[in-house]
Amino acid sequence: MSIVIRELPCFDPQKENLPRRSSFIGALSWLRAIQKCLGDSFVFALDEALMCDGSFQGRSEEFLVWGYGGDSASRFNGVVLLGSQVDPLDIQERNGLRYTCFQRTLADALANESILDMQGITEALSKYYYTNGNSFNGLFIAPKYQERFKRLANDAIKYYED
Repeated sequence: MSIVIRELPCFDPQKENLPRRSSFIGALSWLRAIQKCLGDSFVFALDEALMCDGSFQGRSEEFLVWGYGGDSASRFNGVVLLGSQVDPLDIQERNGLRYTCFQRTLADALANESILDMQGITEALSKYYYTNGNSFNGLFIAPKYQERFKRLANDAIKYYED
């Protein structure tokens, strides 16, 4: 089950800052620097998970890092915890980075759509569609997110046409 975040954290001058995305060439080097700060048990989610698996390149200036981890991750500005842990079956690892699988990332995005910029998941879903024979087969969408998914799927199909 995906956690719904109601509001994003505000900047707190008492907290430490994470490395800035613009200071790195490529998403993976930035994510590795973030992981050094947050620890090896941190699991990247949402856009960062999509960057880990190469289905989204990210933006030149990321201000939030989404994931699953312990309270110690909250000592940094910009960290949005979706929970303290995630089912091990939902975790993938690549290039030494731990992140949520595409199915879990999609579920988290649909649960938090009201506060997300959906560009990353739309781009990744478009790639999924076109690399799977113009199909979304293999994805499970919870009944409560079916309508949201239909809109997102339509946007994903058109993503590279615009």
